[in-house]
Amino acid sequence: MPVALAPDSATGRTRKGSPTPAARLSDQVAHALVSEVRQGHLMPGTKLPSEAGLVQRFQVSRTVVREALSRLKSLGLIDSRQGSGVYVRSAVPAALNFDARSTASLEAVVQMAELRRALESEVAALAAQRRKAADIRRLRRALLAVDAAVLAGLDGVDEDVEFHRTIAGAAGNPYLSSTLDFLGQFLHGATRVTRANEARRTDFARQVRDEHAALTRAIEAGDPAAARRAAARHMDNAIARIQKADPTFWAQQGVALADPLLRSRPRRANPGTHGAR
Repeated sequence: MPVALAPDSATGRTRKGSPTPAARLSDQVAHALVSEVRQGHLMPGTKLPSEAGLVQRFQVSRTVVREALSRLKSLGLIDSRQGSGVYVRSAVPAALNFDARSTASLEAVVQMAELRRALESEVAALAAQRRKAADIRRLRRALLAVDAAVLAGLDGVDEDVEFHRTIAGAAGNPYLSSTLDFLGQFLHGATRVTRANEARRTDFARQVRDEHAALTRAIEAGDPAAARRAAARHMDNAIARIQKADPTFWAQQGVALADPLLRSRPRRANPGTHGAR
């Protein structure tokens, strides 16, 4: 079933001549394949065409095809089999899914923080109950890594995500960890926005550092109630900080930072900023 895409793959532009990022092309390819799975045109267990076949079919580059397949894997729709190819999963999870294009907005960044508040508050409480000495050492290292990234002038997004992932690991619940891993593709965008916004103000940066430290102390102390409060407060304050952002920040940077399909994001923070989230 051929599917015509609006952009021209050779030029990376639409047929009207407007630039189209490669990520947008991969989004279109992924969306087309997801639709075929959902509509039953690609049945569970069906082998997808080769990369070359998908390139020919959609008239896009191999990079675009690989990005699209990576997205489908993250959604749990396909599996790669060593030496065999890529197949539609026999059991396709449909309950937990997002349209990536809907997450690149100010409202979505706030909503993602609200979702994180619900999940990470419980994760923090469990981590405080179950943490072992090795978990505490990893958490301290993760906290130091965020600070080191900021001092090096980096955005600190990967280090921030790893800090929260370390807490999830200490909670010892693989289902919570898997849920947070799934959400990671979308949370990265929201985290980029909040860190970039908070890096514009030294008071915001200081607040975030203090919140991370308070959360770490509560988990180290084995105090579930304090850890739950610290995690909830951290996300509540993150929401408040993004809502206080200068309107020009979102217009100039927010959409691009929030877009989960923009893989080639810069690691550098804005010049003259101090990092945060």
